[in-house]
Amino acid sequence: MLNSQVHQSHTVQILIPWHKPFPSGTASPSSSLHLLKPGLCGNQKDKGRVRCVPSTIKAIATTTTEQTTIVKAVVCVKLTVGGFLSNLGLSRGLDDVADMLGKSIQLELVSAELDPKTGLEKETIKGYAHRTSQEEDEVKYECNFVIPEGYGEIGAVLVENEHHKEMYLKQIVFHGFPPGGPVHVTCNSWVASKFHNPHKRIFFTNKSYLPSQTPDGLKRLREKELENLRGNGQGKRKIHERIYDYDVYNDIGDPDTSSTLKRPVLGGKQHPYPRRCRTGRPRSKTDPMSESWCSGSIYVPRDEAFSDVKQLTFSGMPVYSVLHALIPSIENAIVDIDLGFPYVTAIDSLFDEGVNLLPLSKNGLLKDLLPRLVKFVSDAEEGLLRFETPAMFERDKFSWLRDEEFSRQTLGGLNPCSIQLVKEWPLKSKLDLKIYGPPESAITKELIERQIRGFMTLEEALQTKKLFMLDYHDLLLPYVNKVRESKGTALYGSRTLFFLTPDGTLRPLAIELTRPPVDGKPQWKQVFTPTGDATGCWLWRLAKVHALAHDSGYHQLVSHWLRTHCVTEPYIIASNRQLSAMHPIYKLLHPHFRYTMEINALARQALINAGGIIETCFSPKKYSIELSSVAYDQQWRFDLQALPADLISRGMAMEDPTALHGLRLTIEDYPYASDGLLVWDAIKQWVTDYVKHYYQDASFVQSDKELQAWWTEIQTVGHGDKKDETWWPVLKTPQDLIGILTTMIWVTSGHHSAVNFGQYIYAGYFPNRPTIARTKMPTEEPTDEEWKCFINKPEVALLMCFPSQIQATKVMAVLDVLSNHSPDEEYLGKDMEASWIENPIIKAAFERFNGKLKELEGVIDRRNVDKNLKNRCGAGVVPYELLKPFSEPGVTGRGVPNSISI
Repeated sequence: MLNSQVHQSHTVQILIPWHKPFPSGTASPSSSLHLLKPGLCGNQKDKGRVRCVPSTIKAIATTTTEQTTIVKAVVCVKLTVGGFLSNLGLSRGLDDVADMLGKSIQLELVSAELDPKTGLEKETIKGYAHRTSQEEDEVKYECNFVIPEGYGEIGAVLVENEHHKEMYLKQIVFHGFPPGGPVHVTCNSWVASKFHNPHKRIFFTNKSYLPSQTPDGLKRLREKELENLRGNGQGKRKIHERIYDYDVYNDIGDPDTSSTLKRPVLGGKQHPYPRRCRTGRPRSKTDPMSESWCSGSIYVPRDEAFSDVKQLTFSGMPVYSVLHALIPSIENAIVDIDLGFPYVTAIDSLFDEGVNLLPLSKNGLLKDLLPRLVKFVSDAEEGLLRFETPAMFERDKFSWLRDEEFSRQTLGGLNPCSIQLVKEWPLKSKLDLKIYGPPESAITKELIERQIRGFMTLEEALQTKKLFMLDYHDLLLPYVNKVRESKGTALYGSRTLFFLTPDGTLRPLAIELTRPPVDGKPQWKQVFTPTGDATGCWLWRLAKVHALAHDSGYHQLVSHWLRTHCVTEPYIIASNRQLSAMHPIYKLLHPHFRYTMEINALARQALINAGGIIETCFSPKKYSIELSSVAYDQQWRFDLQALPADLISRGMAMEDPTALHGLRLTIEDYPYASDGLLVWDAIKQWVTDYVKHYYQDASFVQSDKELQAWWTEIQTVGHGDKKDETWWPVLKTPQDLIGILTTMIWVTSGHHSAVNFGQYIYAGYFPNRPTIARTKMPTEEPTDEEWKCFINKPEVALLMCFPSQIQATKVMAVLDVLSNHSPDEEYLGKDMEASWIENPIIKAAFERFNGKLKELEGVIDRRNVDKNLKNRCGAGVVPYELLKPFSEPGVTGRGVPNSISI
């Protein structure tokens, strides 16, 4: 039997050419073989062959009469910023020497079969890969293996990185295995240096196996790889590690810096919350319940980090630059943190003239990474922060003032997930009246009927499903007095009512604002309505600022952060801990989990952290993230994250087997719902085809130990604060699995896209969606002087209620970046995973999925020019494209990525 070793180097992609086996009954050509590195000596025609020449790398062989096959492995390693491009100095020099010696990457082939004689795993076949070429950002290595007859199918490869730096291993391809052609091992993973991690990396071939179908020779490795990913729950995680474990959100605050930055732990009985990835950092010195603050990169498992393109040209570094370089520059340029805009046209100057920043020589990254935002105007590195005009403002500069647009955006704007049907009357609070005051709403039947203007009675409006509402009353009211202790914000509990007109559009009827009892004063509440008189008109505009600020906060904290980013992280952790990389469900979900943990870690560091963008620029201030915990406790249910279930629960649809999608929408022209159901159905059909292929027998689901452990861990650990809820779906049949997977994929793709990629379009011009209302209503117990100021200069009152200059500018800068599609964006249903290509049935199913999504684009285009659909078509109206599957890079307002990657 020939034991062949071949030296290789650097990042790995392996291809293997075909060689005919030695004739049966003959000996191997040599008992002492030497591998000649290409170009070192010998004729050009001998390049890469095994020859007997001096001073070459030896591979010892023993004479055998067995038939053998020479297999060539081609390893592709990607040059990366995190890897080779940072290999400077001594480490890089040592790695170059290793490449010259041909000892860069050690490979071990693992047979999928057991030895029939011993019943044990077959001995691995080892070899070293040597560098053969480098093209642009990839280095290729090759390695020849001599495979004895009867060795069986290759099921896995063990890889050891002999360099002193990590490498990004792209793929390994083996040529020469008869009769099925090349064997592919798709890696797309960082491999740490053996000097940092002595354990060899395990990579399986692209074939998928349920646990019970795992080839005998791979069963131990399958379990071992999962054990490696789970870790032991001890110690601080190192940047090169790939450990997936759980922890509570105890790293939002920074109590060691200031007691004002202390925040409660989210996760547990007092503040229920999903779990995040454990980093193992030491506890805070002043608060043993909190983890110490991290000023550098927060640990995420190595393979969860951004790609280089995403990092350098879009997400990672630009987001970091905005948060750590641009924001401080804005704060230096706008010294007065309370300074508002002196007049409405001054807001327009952000797009026309910009904001002069201080010299940015220390923030040179901004010049290269944020050219869309920061224009450099001189050799002195002075920067001009000038924003691109948002599409909504560019189409109609006055749309933000119109009630029709205010209503339309509840159905086809940035937060279409909150509008609900009014099912009961009168409206009542469920909060404790002893603490919060009388529960009855101040919105009366008479007021509603007066606003409906004779169309129908209140009873008829309820019966015919014409009344709808944004209800943030009970969620916000307990925080009103606490939030008002902070300077520069005035929170209320709020309800906003709408009426469905005969043309299918909504018309606002009333906004109710409530302040609970405080300092011996009774509860204050007032209803504001659209009106023709001057005072009432200005009060209505101010009430809309408050209602919009509440909707903006709920959108960012609940519809966006909680319902997509936050709840998905436990799914990712559980998938890596419980589902093997060769499990078909892992392969299905993996594209929908890429980069989410990285962006979540960044959010904990600079967006939702104590003193971060959210706390300083949104109405709930320091209680913002705590408020999302209340929403998780009171509102979040996994079974209601499915789009059809969500619509039904809000009264926006009802089941109807005769209707399209099996649902009849309460408002037919509801862009988010009508387009979303197209995406939902396409995802569900793709998941159905996929699941039914692997679970052809219904009993396979219950007998799949990895799958059952995965679903159990999600409920009992990842979302452990809700483990006893009865609404968790059971997982017994393929149909159960299809529902669970479709929901997860919808949340990470369609739902996230609908609430994320329109942020700059709709909120870039902040009067349309202010994130904070800084002043209370003029009618809330005003002094004579306050009322006189309002009466004399109502426009000033409106501008003072808007976000300050620094708040608005910071939010606009962040939203611009967060609304971007990266050049390497991976869109839903666009590109097929390598493992699916090799399975003809899965490949055909994915091609149908892709075709359905392309067809869906045309349907959405036709809807956007249908004049009968007034909620998405009309003069100055931004067409609803947030659920169009594909997009070019940039802020486009369309495109549905696979995952929550920003």
